[in-house]
Order: sequence, then structure tokens, then C-alpha cells
Amino acid sequence: MNGKSPLKIFSCRASRYMAKNIANHLGVKLGESSVTEFSDGEFQPRFNESVRGCTIFIVQSTFPPAENLFELLLMIDAAKRASAYKVIAVIPYFGFARQDRKDKPRVSIGARMVADLLESAGVDRVMTLDLHADQIQGFFSIPVDHLYASSLFSERIKELKLENLSISAPDMGGSKRANAYSRHLQSELVLSYKLRKKPNVVEEISIIGDVENRDIVIIDDMVDTAGTLTFAAQMMKNRGARSIYAFITHPVMSGPAYERIENSPVEKLIVTDSIPTLKTSPKIEVISVSKLFADTIDSVYHNESISMGFVF
Repeated sequence: MNGKSPLKIFSCRASRYMAKNIANHLGVKLGESSVTEFSDGEFQPRFNESVRGCTIFIVQSTFPPAENLFELLLMIDAAKRASAYKVIAVIPYFGFARQDRKDKPRVSIGARMVADLLESAGVDRVMTLDLHADQIQGFFSIPVDHLYASSLFSERIKELKLENLSISAPDMGGSKRANAYSRHLQSELVLSYKLRKKPNVVEEISIIGDVENRDIVIIDDMVDTAGTLTFAAQMMKNRGARSIYAFITHPVMSGPAYERIENSPVEKLIVTDSIPTLKTSPKIEVISVSKLFADTIDSVYHNESISMGFVF
């Protein structure tokens, strides 16, 4: 307790598996809630216990379908109307984050709209992991705790004991993240320049840097159809890379993603459980981020610094 209000952890349906783990790490019972579904597809979340005067954390990744985002919004609204003291949205995967700017005429900036929706619903704080673009934090006028998987990934990379390690990004958009890993691990850096004419279709990739006889670790925030990842991996393999691993935070894994990973030269794809994986594969390893979120929730609840948990 922080002397002000009781702490309670709740979950929407899509992230209940993670919420249970977070609650276990914190030594608390996951709060009871339910969802009433109507025959036309409408649904209504409900807290099955009092939240009056409580500081509550609602866990939900907002991956497709859009109902996951809307369920989170309804839960936030229900909590405010039930007189919760503070409502914090814990969003391991922040959906619509790729729409962070107006890069084409007559398109929406979806990430900003999601931020506005969360604030309109009444959320007091947002906690998330490896945003697609750091500037999304600026779309909010409330505190945003932006966590990084680097503390988990960097240790797992060291465990691989790769002799000729090179860190890479599948495209220039991930160059900043890859450079941070490279400096931390004191390794070489390899970049990829991607030409994409339409979403989820890669036309061409150019490799910048030496990959011959190197052990390549590709770093990125999400893998969707795995087209860019496997294309870049194949290009590196063709240029003489000795081994290729991929550390990707959010396993969106849509369409032919699993098949592409299976048929690619990627030896191991390491992801987090921010999104539940739909299939198992000997090539895919899942690292849980529930303790990372639990530790951060505990620090936020007790008004303690969370920066000590950040590697980079």
C-alpha cells in the first residue's frame, strides 16, 4: 500500500494471460471482471468488485481486432464511473502505432487518435513497451511510462555467446534502436535500406556494412508479415553471414509470417509475450515481460523512479 489507495490489477480479455502473471509477481489477486456480450456483437465490460478509491491498473494489448482497443476504453470509462482513484492503462503492445505521422495525402494519424481516445475515456497514465516511434509519447498530455525490452534482450543475446556479433536493423527506421544495442554490446553495426512501394510488400533491400562470416542479430520493434525480416535475412545469408538471429518485441505475425520464418535462414526468432503467439515453432522463443511490467507498476504505485530498470 502507498497509504493513499489500494492497488488492484484488472485485465481485458485479450491480455488476461499476462495480467495473471503480473498479479502473481506483485503478490496480489487479479481483480474480477466480466464482459456481457449481446447477440449483435455489442459487448459491455463490468467490474465484479468495488474499485472505489482504488489505484487500478488495466492490462490490455491493443492488437487487432479493434474490439481490443474499444474494450480497454470501456473498462477505463467503467472504472472512472465507479469512482476509482487513479486508472492506469497497461498496454504492452500499443496498436495503430505505425500511423504516427501523415506520410501520405489524406490519411489519418491513428496513433494520435488512439491517444486522444484514451484520454477522453479518463485514463490518468499509460504504460507501454517499445513504441514503434518514440514521439508517440508526445501525443499524450498525461504521463507515459515507455518501457524497453532491451533489458531482457541484451542478456539473452549475451547468452548466445556469438563470436563475431553484428547488430542489424531490417530497415533504416530501426537504425537508432540497433545502434543503441550495438553500443551497449560493443559490436559491429549493419543496416538495411528498404524500398517499399506498398504496405507489407518489400521491393528491394540494400545491406550497408560487412556481414561475411558474421553472427547477425536483427533488432526491431515488431514483426508483422515477416516479409522485411526474412528478405533482409536472406540477403545477409547470401552475402556470407554465418548465423542470423532476430529479436523482435511484438510478434504481430499475420498472414504468411509463420511460414516465412520457417523457410527463412533465421535460426531463432526471439519475441516477447506482449501479443500471444498463435502457433508454436522450434524457431520461435518467447520471453515474458510480465515481471518488467510488475516491477514498473510497483515503482509507479509507490512513487519511485522507474529509470533504474532501463538498460538503454
